[in-house]
Amino acid sequence: MHAAQPMRSIAERRVLKPERRRFQRVNVSVLGRFMLPNRNEYPCQVLNMSPGGVALMSPVTGRTGERVIAYLDHIGRIEGEIARHIEGGFAMTINATARKREKLANQLTWLANRHELNLPEDRRHERILPKNPYSQITLPDGQEYRCRIIDVSLSGAAVTVDVRPPLGSAVTLGRMRARIIRHFDDGLALEFSSVQSAEMITNNIC
Repeated sequence: MHAAQPMRSIAERRVLKPERRRFQRVNVSVLGRFMLPNRNEYPCQVLNMSPGGVALMSPVTGRTGERVIAYLDHIGRIEGEIARHIEGGFAMTINATARKREKLANQLTWLANRHELNLPEDRRHERILPKNPYSQITLPDGQEYRCRIIDVSLSGAAVTVDVRPPLGSAVTLGRMRARIIRHFDDGLALEFSSVQSAEMITNNIC
């Protein structure tokens, strides 16, 4: 029998393991949800990401090689396969075209630098006043509250409502998944799970 080898620290294993990634990963912290082949959805949080792969913290890890479809805040939809398990989650590949990878690289650069450089929130999408300003917000526990939409864009909305869930809470506005990114005097600023089309907003918010 061979003598037991001493346990190496995580840091040592990272140093000893040769770097074979094609893309540089950046540390970002965004929330999201992912779906496995069983069609169930689970919450997750990004630890680090590159245009070619992402490490996710999640209570459910799936099996190596399983297909994953994820919807990440600020980033949108990605898909790939589980490459390996990590402590508290898993790492997955990202299957994407060269154009999609370039877009991901730009998104990651913005996410990685927005706090350090004090960059403003992404306002690339013009805000509009909806024809029907009333909708409802559904909280994670299923409770529903009537709200009034102040304005809305392809990437988010501002609403007045009588509740103030914690920042980062996942909610549903009408039938659209969103996340609370800011409180103001009498309402909430929401960010959609991905950039939407005008038609999707019209059909699913009010």
